[in-house]
Amino acid sequence: MGTAQRTVLRGGKVFDGTGSTTASADIVLEDDRIRDIGNGLDGDVEMDATGLTILPGFFDSHVHVTSSGVDLMAHLQRPFSYQFYQAAHHLSATLDCGITSIRDASGADLGVQQAVNDGLIEGPHMQISISALSQTGGHGDGWMPFGCVVPHSVAHPGRPGGIVDGPEEVRRKVRELIRAGADVIKVFTSGGVLSPRDDPRHAHFRDDELTTLVAEATAAGIFVMAHAQATDGIKSAIRAGIRSIEHGIFLDDEAIEMMIDRGTWLVPTLVAPKAVIDAADAGASIPETSVNKAREVMEIHRDSFSRAVRAGVKIAMGTDSGVGPHGNNLEELDLMHRGGLSTEQVYHATTSSAAALLGVNNDRGTIEIGKRADLVLLAGDLDDFANLKANIRGVFKNGRRVRG
Repeated sequence: MGTAQRTVLRGGKVFDGTGSTTASADIVLEDDRIRDIGNGLDGDVEMDATGLTILPGFFDSHVHVTSSGVDLMAHLQRPFSYQFYQAAHHLSATLDCGITSIRDASGADLGVQQAVNDGLIEGPHMQISISALSQTGGHGDGWMPFGCVVPHSVAHPGRPGGIVDGPEEVRRKVRELIRAGADVIKVFTSGGVLSPRDDPRHAHFRDDELTTLVAEATAAGIFVMAHAQATDGIKSAIRAGIRSIEHGIFLDDEAIEMMIDRGTWLVPTLVAPKAVIDAADAGASIPETSVNKAREVMEIHRDSFSRAVRAGVKIAMGTDSGVGPHGNNLEELDLMHRGGLSTEQVYHATTSSAAALLGVNNDRGTIEIGKRADLVLLAGDLDDFANLKANIRGVFKNGRRVRG
């Protein structure tokens, strides 16, 4: 057997994500790993990175790769299997943004993940939640006043339905999801913007249900993420030991203090309400109640995020792409920056902090010897968030150049 090829990226500035100062260095890639970092390194193949900044591959901690926007009529008129072909397109668009790791917050099943892992389709590393758990009448219940049901995701053999009530139903459903391949459990602990018959200010599920959910996930060695917009729903999730609050629209000072005390992450998805409003303005078929809710929460959401930042809550980047277009993910970084994160903090939220949230920080999220060779090569200034995607000159996943 021959020796693996060594690729050296020469002359770039390295933002390694560890907190060290950005500095010029060469990086050697071999197989799927970073083998060396320093000056004057050699390799079988050289790539000139002069004038570029090399960063760890980006993370998006909250996406829906089988979803494409919030146009209800378009969703109803597409064949069931269309979503899987869309997923391949969306995964490719996500790589275009330099995002090499994602956490799918419901929709993608084990088949989508395995297709990426086996190289049938291109895409980032994936963690999947498969189906989100909702109480009857909750954010995941698509019952319409007419009497029909239009769920976010139609159940199928690889994607169990997620409506549950009571601790024992919760227990069984978590076990079903783990059997189906879930890497993380997603639960709706409040109402939401896009669902027809609930209110994002109301908490969902009781403490005994959430305690059971977390106990079952913990027994299987996986984490829980909570769609939590309502203040009381956020606090219920924190008390139960849920690892991350998704959205966190109605954070109050007590909830923020609880998150700091428990080490709970916030995945803000600031771009999501804007995406709903933009789609409605462009003529998408979205229920008026959902559009009104999006308009009502957008400024509240941004204020909550800013207060969480000032208090020191741990932040991981997530977009809710699938509500908005895939490929626009990096708009979230600009909104986080405007919300109070420094440039360096924005990139930490999009690399090392997100890797820690997902529990993969021993493998990726920083540029260190022995870690996975997932990298982004970026032209221009790091704080030029408005042109961030246009400034990407290369993306590496597993040591292989997949973009640029």
